[in-house]
Amino acid sequence: MKTSQITKEIHTTTMDDDEYAKLIRRMNPPRVVIDNNASDDATVIQVDSVNKHGTLLEVVQVLTDMNLVIKKAYISSDGGWFMDVFKVIDQDGNKIRDTQVLDYIQKRIESNAGWFIPPLRSSVGVMPTDEYTSIELAGTDRPGLLSEVSAVLTDLHCNVVNAEIWTHNTRAAAVIHVTDNSTHSAITDPIRLSTIKELLCNVVRTNSGSRAAKTVFSCSDTHRERRLHQIMFDDRDYEGVKRARTSASRPSVTLMNIEKDYTVVTMRSKDRPKLVFDVVCTLTDMQYVVFHGMVSTEPVEAYQEFYIRHVDGLPINSEAEQERVIQCLEAAIERRASEIVHMKHTFRV
Repeated sequence: MKTSQITKEIHTTTMDDDEYAKLIRRMNPPRVVIDNNASDDATVIQVDSVNKHGTLLEVVQVLTDMNLVIKKAYISSDGGWFMDVFKVIDQDGNKIRDTQVLDYIQKRIESNAGWFIPPLRSSVGVMPTDEYTSIELAGTDRPGLLSEVSAVLTDLHCNVVNAEIWTHNTRAAAVIHVTDNSTHSAITDPIRLSTIKELLCNVVRTNSGSRAAKTVFSCSDTHRERRLHQIMFDDRDYEGVKRARTSASRPSVTLMNIEKDYTVVTMRSKDRPKLVFDVVCTLTDMQYVVFHGMVSTEPVEAYQEFYIRHVDGLPINSEAEQERVIQCLEAAIERRASEIVHMKHTFRV
């Protein structure tokens, strides 16, 4: 067979773009290098992989889940290749010395960075996982809301395996994992699920005003804290925030376009755990791609700078879109600084 015929055969195969992207990633798996000698005060983690939307979030998510603090980061993902360098420390401010922990970090990043992150869901199912049933709530925050939700679940013989509740700008969001109190397995009976949904809807609907309250069962395996960001984003908790623009306690977010290439997002805020994750998570779910970036944290203030474009390849062009991005990033930074409630094995009857 002639070369031209071979080429024609290749181009006429049924492999779609997604399959081709997976093939490229399998041929070029992520490479992670961890170095404890490159910096005097931090462990340096370098990640190289094929570039795809969401790679940065996957890597940051692993570091965040390991309770590592990102002191500095340098991001470059122009073209088809992604390269990040992170300087991290543990919660006590020390380098990571445990070789088992270092090996685990490397394997997690190489595994997670090689696969596509599911996009923001437009709908949810009613199928629980095998271990538990996941309940997602969204509504107006008010005194007594948590107690009423707890009472409903207790009356319905649900055991709360774990839960996390965020409040921001008068809105509340929760992801609650429950099991049947007697079998300690996921609740699958559709009639019982319908009853749980109806009663919880009644609780979160109270005093909701013009905002709709939501109670859904989810079969999603999306990272829980990412889901909370998505729920509050869907609930538009970033709208109508009244605050003094000169307040020293609030984050500062500015946007600037560099010709027609990128929009530069600059953020200054009080440093805290998981700050980088919250920002990158929001940019990713708003369908923006980080091409270059830098993160630097000091004892008090954190500085983040990202060169971004929308997934369609364009920078932010309208004032309305700029304002929306600023509002959403400010909300992402502030949500975790608001009241957050964690529960585990709390309610049993």
